[in-house]
Amino acid sequence: MSWFHFSWQNFWFSFLALAFEGLPFVLVGSLISGFIAAFVPSRVITRFLPKNPFLATLVSGLLGLIFPVCECGVVPVVRRLLDKGLPLYCGMTYMLASPIVNPLVAISTYAAFRAQQPGLNTVVRLVSGYFVAVVVGLVVSRLDPARLLGRQAMATRSGRRRTTLSIAAMPDAPDASRRVSIGQRLIGAVQLASDDFIDTAIYFMIGAAVASVFNTAVDQRIILPLASSPILSVVAMMVIAGILTLCSSSDAFIAATFTSFPIPARMAFLIFGPMFNFKLPFLYSSLLRKRAVVALGVGLFIIVGVLCVAFLPAVYANLGR
Repeated sequence: MSWFHFSWQNFWFSFLALAFEGLPFVLVGSLISGFIAAFVPSRVITRFLPKNPFLATLVSGLLGLIFPVCECGVVPVVRRLLDKGLPLYCGMTYMLASPIVNPLVAISTYAAFRAQQPGLNTVVRLVSGYFVAVVVGLVVSRLDPARLLGRQAMATRSGRRRTTLSIAAMPDAPDASRRVSIGQRLIGAVQLASDDFIDTAIYFMIGAAVASVFNTAVDQRIILPLASSPILSVVAMMVIAGILTLCSSSDAFIAATFTSFPIPARMAFLIFGPMFNFKLPFLYSSLLRKRAVVALGVGLFIIVGVLCVAFLPAVYANLGR
């Protein structure tokens, strides 16, 4: 086939380059997530929120700057916060924004686009992710939580984590179980981080392999009809982001390689992917009803698509010179 020419040498060169660039960010993100889960009580996060729903939604979208958690670990954190009384609209906003609006993602995005207007692309990604998350949070604030939450979403569960860490090591455990040493908490945090790293690294390596095959073996002229269309390029990149299921701390390294696509389409990849990729509906189903998960996916697809087709081209035209 003339459009496909596979070479192991070219594949390994591209794959290892992506792996060595992206895996350190996956590791750091997993460590941060584990230490937050083991050391930061949920009440600490809720203290940052004002009582006004609108203001609380705006602040919730920024919590990732202080408590950064990737999309792979944010759902359990949100469930713990809901158990502590956090409003659903705040939890949804934090859940969608945290994988994008956090320092680690900002650094990794800047590093990935270091030769392609890194500052502008980093700001556009974080601001756009924040905007989309806040819009969804404001919509959810107008809805009845009982119609969105799953039956067991508000129930406190134990023993569900694959790690051997006892719930006694968690900061939200009952008072009687808080007599645990710092060393035990450190061990628990590392165990949690190890689980997160293995899960996310597997997805990242699969994504890096797919991207490497695409970049080295596929004649990218066959996708030029998609890449040249403002609408189809955005739709295509969102679909690719949903399939690759990459971690937000390293997906910028993949997006930066799709140079045949315009930058608004690659921003669609970086905004939609961390909010709704192939693995996330299964995680969201532990929190939301199935209909709510489907509605969330459709809503995010529309919001991100409109943003990247109608607004981001003008932003880059005015600021990217």
